[in-house]
Amino acid sequence: MARLLAVVEGGDRSTLAVLAVEALRKAAARRDQPIALELRGTPGANPLPEDAIRDAGAVLLVGAGDLGAGRFGTLRQARAAIEEVLTDVDGVLDQALADTAAAPASPMDGPAPKKIVAVTSCPTGIAHTFMAAEGLQAAAEALGHAIRVETQGSVGARDTLTEAEIAQADLVLIAADTGVDRARFAGKRVHATTTKAAIRDGKGLITTALAEAEVQPAEGADAGMAPARPKAAERQAGAYKHLMTGVSFMLPFVVAGGLLIALAFAVGGIDAMAPGNAGTLGYALGQIGAKGAFALIVPALAGYIAYSIADRPGIAPGMIGGMLAANLQAGFLGGIAAGFIAGYTARFLNRYIRLPRTLEGLKPVLILPLLATTITGLLMIYVVGVPVAAALAALTGWLKGMQGASALVLGLVLGGMMAIDMGGPINKAAYASAAALLSSGVDAPMAAVMLGGMTPPLGLALATRLFPGRFTAPEREAGGAAAVLGAAFITEGAIPFAAADPLRVIPALVAGSSVAGALALTLGVTLKVPHGGLFILPIPNAVTHLGAAILALAAGTVVTAVTVGLLKRGVGGSGSGA
Repeated sequence: MARLLAVVEGGDRSTLAVLAVEALRKAAARRDQPIALELRGTPGANPLPEDAIRDAGAVLLVGAGDLGAGRFGTLRQARAAIEEVLTDVDGVLDQALADTAAAPASPMDGPAPKKIVAVTSCPTGIAHTFMAAEGLQAAAEALGHAIRVETQGSVGARDTLTEAEIAQADLVLIAADTGVDRARFAGKRVHATTTKAAIRDGKGLITTALAEAEVQPAEGADAGMAPARPKAAERQAGAYKHLMTGVSFMLPFVVAGGLLIALAFAVGGIDAMAPGNAGTLGYALGQIGAKGAFALIVPALAGYIAYSIADRPGIAPGMIGGMLAANLQAGFLGGIAAGFIAGYTARFLNRYIRLPRTLEGLKPVLILPLLATTITGLLMIYVVGVPVAAALAALTGWLKGMQGASALVLGLVLGGMMAIDMGGPINKAAYASAAALLSSGVDAPMAAVMLGGMTPPLGLALATRLFPGRFTAPEREAGGAAAVLGAAFITEGAIPFAAADPLRVIPALVAGSSVAGALALTLGVTLKVPHGGLFILPIPNAVTHLGAAILALAAGTVVTAVTVGLLKRGVGGSGSGA
């Protein structure tokens, strides 16, 4: 039996890559298939030896990025995403080993292959960013097109597109739930959509993009606003997308500030930030977190909402409006208002102010910042600031005074929202609201959101162990990966299970997450950091009532697992799918 080679790209997804390697190893062992495995882009990577390549019959390339495909010469190659391996490893191996597998289509077999460059981005930059990238990679490979994908994730841009690659591209494809700077794509055919479209139907998306993409205008008088959106993107863009852009840029400030304040209390006690402790390490950490990071939360939120609307001309008026909102005690609600006011003001001025070509250079550095900032600032001071500050004070007072039935209901709602679409708009709306409230000192909703978001994949992982007969073999193997994702607060780990049986799985997920959220708020759990999952629980003062938090998470996980077991039928039953 010919040896199969498998190359798995790790990169930012090293945990999933390791799980994929182990899944391939076990699946190949079950069928007595010789296999040589290579894990790339992670510490301890193990390159394939030359003799293994020489004796192989086929190679399976898993993941995105540089997999070194050129070294395999004429070996038949198959491609798969990491998620495919984790959810259906046997199907992936069947595809790779099929003797009748078709070779990649040649340019003469159909339409000429295109050169595509793409950018993917989501608000948190963790799951959807890379799932969309892998979806586009696999779809382009299947259609015979060449593609390079830049991911704008939580650690910045990876595989950044070069000027030469952009210049040679036939199509620029943007799959993003946040604003993406398009100035560098001027003169290219651009199509914009969401990450969900790339994940669900990459082939259809590429086909649509090739047919409907429009030329990106250059900056200048004819461009209207600098990054004019194609019609497809206009249908997807809106207040939600602009808000998510602001939230995505705000999150690092919330995370850094929350952790530093927690560490300040851990080092210096509850009075660490009192003036009498000036000069101590606890006081210094508190100053960095509270006076540095937290002071920039609202300006960052407002500035990047405006950036999403008006591109770079919106950043200065947006941030200044956000700073005014913070000074007026209008908090994140005022920051949201300032961002939208600044963004639409800057876009309007950029579109309708016309100057002689010799003076056009004054517009971005003098006229737009001055006029947009003046208009935004005056509206914040005289119109928006006071009523929004009053509304925020009322909201903050109610949330801090929650107890009994009100806490129970809010926890049920927030927890359920995290599970109902697992990373979609409803999930992100709950998450964005809780993250923004942290800047106003309200940290209870974040506990309900994080614990409710961890419950779906953890509950499904437990269900695959308690009720193995309810799941297929690939689903049982994917249970381990779901547990890792759940522990890291990546709700998207539940998506493969929900997609296979939505009418039974999703209600179970909502039930478990609602229980976790309700218990968290009822028991007084608070959380100062908007991400990290189980890994932030040991940090002193990051979570209050740690035992109650663990109890809420465990209860929600068990409810999800048991409900899934009760609702799903055995894999041999007629109702195993939805």
